[in-house]
Amino acid sequence: MNRAIDPITFAVVKNAMDSIVDEVAYTVLRTARSEIVKDVMDYSAAICDRHGQMIAQAKTIALHLGAIPEAMAEVRKRYGDALAPGDAVIVNDPYQGGMHLPDIFMFVPFFYREELEGFCVVICHHTDVGGRVPGSNASDSTEVYQEGLRIPVVKLYERGVVNDIMERVIAQNVRVPDRVLGDLRAQYAASQVGVRELTALFDRYGRDDARRYFAELLDYAERLTREEIRRWPKGTFHFEDFIDDDGLSPEPIPIRVALTVHEDRVSVDYTGSSPQVRAAINSTLSYTKSCTYLSVRCALKGDVPNNAGVFRCIEVHVPEGTVLNPIEPAAVAARALTGYRVFDAMLGALAQVVPDRIPAAGEGGNTVVCLSGKKDDGSSYIIVDMICGAWGGRPGSDGIEAITNASQNLSNTPVETLEAQHPVRVEAYELEPDSCGAGRYRGGLGIRRSYRVLADDVLLQLRADRMKFQPYGLQGGLPARSASNRLQHAGETIELASKVGMRIARGTVVTHTQPGGGGFGDPLLRPAQEIERDVWDHKLSADFVRQHYRAVVDPASGRLDAAQTQALRAGTAD
Repeated sequence: MNRAIDPITFAVVKNAMDSIVDEVAYTVLRTARSEIVKDVMDYSAAICDRHGQMIAQAKTIALHLGAIPEAMAEVRKRYGDALAPGDAVIVNDPYQGGMHLPDIFMFVPFFYREELEGFCVVICHHTDVGGRVPGSNASDSTEVYQEGLRIPVVKLYERGVVNDIMERVIAQNVRVPDRVLGDLRAQYAASQVGVRELTALFDRYGRDDARRYFAELLDYAERLTREEIRRWPKGTFHFEDFIDDDGLSPEPIPIRVALTVHEDRVSVDYTGSSPQVRAAINSTLSYTKSCTYLSVRCALKGDVPNNAGVFRCIEVHVPEGTVLNPIEPAAVAARALTGYRVFDAMLGALAQVVPDRIPAAGEGGNTVVCLSGKKDDGSSYIIVDMICGAWGGRPGSDGIEAITNASQNLSNTPVETLEAQHPVRVEAYELEPDSCGAGRYRGGLGIRRSYRVLADDVLLQLRADRMKFQPYGLQGGLPARSASNRLQHAGETIELASKVGMRIARGTVVTHTQPGGGGFGDPLLRPAQEIERDVWDHKLSADFVRQHYRAVVDPASGRLDAAQTQALRAGTAD
C-alpha cells in the first residue's frame, strides 16, 4: 500500500463508503411508491468519484451497476462542466448508455465547496414508461420505438428545482404517473442523503485526503483482482448456453463465451453468439459488460471491494449486430433474460478455471408475470411480478431455494401486497417437488406461483425460459427439470409457450412453474440420510430418488432400504 495511505484510515473510509451507499439504498426503499421498487427491490445505488468511476455500490441489483460507466460517459459528454449543486440528470435510452427503458438512471453530482467531487447514482425499474403495452417490458416488441418513452441525457432537477416540462412529459406518457413520479422523487431524495453524508466525510478528512483514499479504493480492488487472477490456470476456456427462443421465432439463441486468462487479467469474447433478434430480448452493450463484470467478480474472493477497480482487469469484446450488442433500433425491453444467460455461460466457463467456487446453473433468472387492465371501479392497474427461484448445487452445499438469482438481489412480491392492491388472488406459492437437478449436492427446488385474475379483459404478458434448455449441472451433477406455463379456464387447461402476450378472461388461473437449480457432483455420492431427509420433507419423491440417485426409499417411512438400493445400483433389483 502507498506510504501516503494510512491503513486504519483506509479501512474506515472504505466502510464509511459502504455505509453511505447502503443508506442511499435504504432511503429508496423507504420512500418509493411502487411494488417493483419497494417490494421486489428492482433498483440499485452507487457512488462514483469526480471522474465518474464507481467506488462503492449498495447491496442491490448487481447487474445494473456495471452499466454505469457507459451511462456516466454520456452524462459527462452532454453536460461536462455545466453541472451544479442540486442538479439531477436522468437517462433511460438504451443507445445512450441505458439498459432498457423501464430502468431510469439518475446521476446527482456531489459538490464540496463549489468543486465537483463525485456522483450519487440511483437506478430504478419503473412500473411503466409508456409504449405499446402496460409495464413497457414486453418480449414481443420489434423495435425500441414501441417500448415506451426514450429519455436522453437530460436534467430533471436544476439547482434543486424540478424541470416542470420534463416532469409533465413523463407524466403524460406513462400509465401510472403517480407511481413513476413518486419513484423518481424517491431517487432524488435518496441521492440527497448520499450528498449529505459525503459532505460529512469530506468535512472530516478534507478534500485532498478524501480524493486520495477514493483513488486508493479503486487501486486496492484492482491489485487484489490481479493478484488472484495470477493464481488462476492460464488459457482459453469455452462455454455455450442457449435461450429457448425469442418468442417470435422457434430458433434457439446461442450465447458463446471464450474466456481467456492472461497473466493478471482476463478477456472475454462473445464471438459466435446469436445475431440480434427481432424480438425484445437483445441486450445492450452496457448490460452485457455489466453481466460479464459481475460474473468474474463472483469468482473472486469476497474481500475484493465492489468497484470499478475490478473492471480494469476485464476486457470485453462483443461483435456489433449480435443479441449482446444490437444495432439501433433493436428492441431490448426484455434484455434481462439474455443477461441471465450471459451470467450462466460465464459461470460455465469460470467453472473450468476455479471449479471449487462455481455453482451449477440456477433457475435461469426470474420470470416476469405482467397482468394489467381495469379494476371494476374503472381505475387502471399494472402488476409486474418477478418470480425468484433457486440456485444450483454448490461445492459443499445444496442449492438455495425461494431466493433471488445469484446475479440479482430481488425479492418475491408478498402475496398480501398483490392481493390488497390489485384484482388478483394468488392460489399457489410453493416449492415444486422434484424440480431440481440431482447431485452429490442437489439444486434448489423451483417455485410454482398461480394467479387467478379477478377482473375482465386482462392483458397477460409472460416472459420465461428454460423450457427447452434445462439449467445445467456441474462435476457430474444432473440438469434440473424444465419450466412450464399453464392456463386454466372453464375446466380447460392450456400449456403455454415460454413467452406469451394474450388477453384472458375473469376467473382464469395463470400458473408458472420454474425449474430448480442444476446438481453438483455425482448423485451416487449423496449420503443416504440426505436422500431420506428430502423424501421426508416431500421435496423429492421416491420415484425421483430411484431414477436419479438409484436409491430405494419407502415413501411412508422415508427410510432408505440399503439392500434394495445396493441391488438397484448393481443391476440385480426386480
